[in-house]
Amino acid sequence: MKRPDAKVRAARVSIYSNTLLTTLKLVAGVATGSVSVLSEAVHSANDLVASFIAFFSVRISDRPADQRHPYGHGKVESMSGLIESLLIFGAAAYIIVEAVERLRGQAEPLRVGPGLAVMVVSAVTNVLVARYLFRVARQTDSLALLADAEHLRTDVVTSVGVVVGLALVALTGLSEIDAIVALIVAAVICRAAYRLTREALEPLMDAGLPEGDLQVVRSVLDAEPGVLAYHKLRTRKSGSSRHVDAHVLMDDHLSLVEAHELTERLEDRIRELLPRAEVMLHTEPHDAEVEHQLEFHGRNIAQ
Repeated sequence: MKRPDAKVRAARVSIYSNTLLTTLKLVAGVATGSVSVLSEAVHSANDLVASFIAFFSVRISDRPADQRHPYGHGKVESMSGLIESLLIFGAAAYIIVEAVERLRGQAEPLRVGPGLAVMVVSAVTNVLVARYLFRVARQTDSLALLADAEHLRTDVVTSVGVVVGLALVALTGLSEIDAIVALIVAAVICRAAYRLTREALEPLMDAGLPEGDLQVVRSVLDAEPGVLAYHKLRTRKSGSSRHVDAHVLMDDHLSLVEAHELTERLEDRIRELLPRAEVMLHTEPHDAEVEHQLEFHGRNIAQ
């Protein structure tokens, strides 16, 4: 039986923890009548859906390329992150509606004890699970797990906020504080959703790799004496895979075998320095290419 990889194991842990916390928060929210605790139950239910999405996306994204998907399945993780961000926005909208309704209506006394206990357990659990997911996400370069970890980190912040709000309700007797805390929770959730949306859209729009990754590619090409120049350097990211291609100009008198060997050496070096990189370098004769470019620009100027 095949052992699940690190990404799949991490996604499963997230599913288990979110299932437990959603159930606890829902029971505590009903028992206390607290809109902030109920909003956290909705938030955790949202996290649970996101965990399932992350679980299935990481299983698909690492499938090897096939005839219909020659560049692999990595963008599934970006799509997963985008869906998760939309779910977060939806949860925030629900919380805002419930909090406003509670502020407009007659506030009832709250039984804060069960809510406080559950929210403390939730915060501690999510701190531990989020740290684990962030670690695996960094090791595997998984956007889906990163999105899931962001969910849980936001949940930690909001859980602490709810604990503070319930404590203030217990001290002051003002039930309206509970609804105000729920609105603050919604604002924090929206901020996290915006950041996640931006991160998920970049790979879907084929944005280039970060400057640090580009510098790695440039350093390899610049350090090779056989590379006289290079241009058309293009990069993008798909899931945990990086794609790099460039046109490399070499001595016109190199044999085909020599040019091929040099290109292979450069590609291997870039793959060593950039994890999970797909590298394709196109070899061109330097003098002939420069002459071609001069002729091309000369014709454009004449026109």
